[in-house]
Amino acid sequence: MSKLTKILASVGCIAALGTGPATAQVSADLVKIGVLTDMAGVTADITGKGSLVAAQMAVEEIGGTILGKPIEVIVGDHQHRTDLGASMARQWYDTGDVDVIVDVPNSSIALAVQRLADKAHRLVLVSGAGTTQLTNEQCSPYGFHWTYDTYGMAHGTASAVVKEGKKKWFIIASDYAFGHSLQKDTTAVVQAGGGEVVGAVRHPINLMDFASYLLQAQASGAQVIGIANAGNDTVNAIKQAGEFGITQAGQSLAAMILMINDVHSLGLDAAQGTYLTTASYWDMNEKSREWSQRFKERVGDMPSMLQAGVYGSVVHYLKAVKAAGTDDADAVAKAMRQLPVNDVFTENATIREDGKVVRDLYLAKVKTPAESKYDWDYFEIVRKIPAESATIPLSQSTCPLVKKG
Repeated sequence: MSKLTKILASVGCIAALGTGPATAQVSADLVKIGVLTDMAGVTADITGKGSLVAAQMAVEEIGGTILGKPIEVIVGDHQHRTDLGASMARQWYDTGDVDVIVDVPNSSIALAVQRLADKAHRLVLVSGAGTTQLTNEQCSPYGFHWTYDTYGMAHGTASAVVKEGKKKWFIIASDYAFGHSLQKDTTAVVQAGGGEVVGAVRHPINLMDFASYLLQAQASGAQVIGIANAGNDTVNAIKQAGEFGITQAGQSLAAMILMINDVHSLGLDAAQGTYLTTASYWDMNEKSREWSQRFKERVGDMPSMLQAGVYGSVVHYLKAVKAAGTDDADAVAKAMRQLPVNDVFTENATIREDGKVVRDLYLAKVKTPAESKYDWDYFEIVRKIPAESATIPLSQSTCPLVKKG
């Protein structure tokens, strides 16, 4: 557990949530939040320290206490190892008095942690992982899928590219649960739009050399190369595609998940014109700009949609604790599903019985260098994708919690 760092959230005057009623019940006289994340690996820039700071900012926003008890935030680095992530989560739940685990980038780890949460009757709010299994066949009454999933990303980005007439695809996907899910959902969208996927390859996570995969894609004759991975893998794949002259030769790239931090690493020259789907953007309105500037002062970058999702998940969890008058997981889970989801980046989202947060997404396009007018001015928001279009219909759900008919 040497990777485990304990951070006590700052305590200020009691704000929006305030103290609870005299009958409030809080286990161990403490509400404890565990940020299980990637502090130094392939997704560290889009989760990691930023996810921790986002959780702290949510706690500070409500004054650092709830129901008259302090709120504590701890962080652990799972290093993209399922065994380590599961071991850390088990210890937090069983002996660490952790009420809720948040973030959890890496779908394989998120699935393992959600199974543990189910057994321990504790909560997990997943922002960083994307697999739809979290709210389908492996759903849990204690699990919430917060920010995005591969269904929403595919239906946003792939459908936009197919509608432009680019219907012949080759997919390069990461070889774990997230990449498998994103490849499957992208393929379904391409085919539904009258296109075809002529080939696909999978690569190990945290890969430095994409040459063999890109050469296969180049030789396939596909109009579009779909990049179905995340973090530094996405950045490396796009950079190396540029080095091979793939786009200059006429093939297009479609990044199935691309964060603002990835664009910052790539630069606008390399990323310009790329379509992407996002759950949030720092420059949407005055509230998002103000929050994001404060975040940037502490982290150095603007928030990714995953980090913004961690903030929102903690805000909503604490609202539910107040509404329930307890940190009991069953009572809080019920309150979370009943309350509308509202925060700096989210307006009137809802939570379904399968644990999916039903929210609007946004189709965006990376600006050209000439279009970008100020620091981090990277995205043009093309259109809103309504929540009902970005979410798997309950009629197609395989979650045992969903009542059929």
